[in-house]
This record gives sequence, C-alpha cells and structure tokens, in this order.
Amino acid sequence: MKVKGVNNKDGERIGYSFKCPGCKDRHVIHTGPDTAHPIWGFNGDVNKPTFTPSLLTRCGHFVPGHENEPCWCTFYKDSPEAAKADKAFRCYICHSIITDGRIQFLDDCTHLLAGQTIELPDLEEVKESEN
Repeated sequence: MKVKGVNNKDGERIGYSFKCPGCKDRHVIHTGPDTAHPIWGFNGDVNKPTFTPSLLTRCGHFVPGHENEPCWCTFYKDSPEAAKADKAFRCYICHSIITDGRIQFLDDCTHLLAGQTIELPDLEEVKESEN
C-alpha cells in the first residue's frame, strides 16, 4: 500500500496521506467530501495511486505572502543546534505528480529529488526507515 486513508471526525473518508520521500514530510491529498480544501481526483487504487492535478506543498518563507517574514531558516540561523534535530522543520517547496504509484518531482522542488521520478515507497518501507 502506497497511501493511507484519512477520515474526518465523523469517520468519512476525506483523503489519503503518504510520507514524501523528497521533502520527508507527510502530505494529505483531499479527495472529498470537504468544502474547506481543494479536492483532487483519485483513481481509487492505494497500491498504484494516481492523483490529479499536481500536488504543491510550500512551507516557511516559500508560502506566498510570507516571503519577508521570519521563518524556520531565520530561526535555525539563530539556533543552529536546533537545526540538527531529526525532526527539525524546514522551509521548502515540494511539487509533484503522482501517477500509477510513481511520484514525479517537478523542477521547482527545493529538495534533492527535484526533477526525478521514483516509485512511491510502500507505507511499510517508510515505517521501517523511520525507526
């Protein structure tokens, strides 16, 4: 299984999540019903998922309107020891297209997998690598 279902507090399926191998963050892709978020198309296959359109995630100073505000980069510049922590927050752009269980990282990504296409890891593989 490549993606895991996400339910709201009433138990309704609102989307799917996965641990991104590029930015190392967990992404939630909303597939509905939910009026608070954009809705993505989903082929219904948790082993070879396809979501449309692309998924764009921004954090820190990459969020539109926050370019000149304090962010994780400025925090860690003042606290370099905190930046070494395994769970340190990062400013990033992660832009991808997920098709048939493969994740294509677009060139505007700020992580090392920008421009590459790889197999989306199975959730069991991700869980083992986190230990």
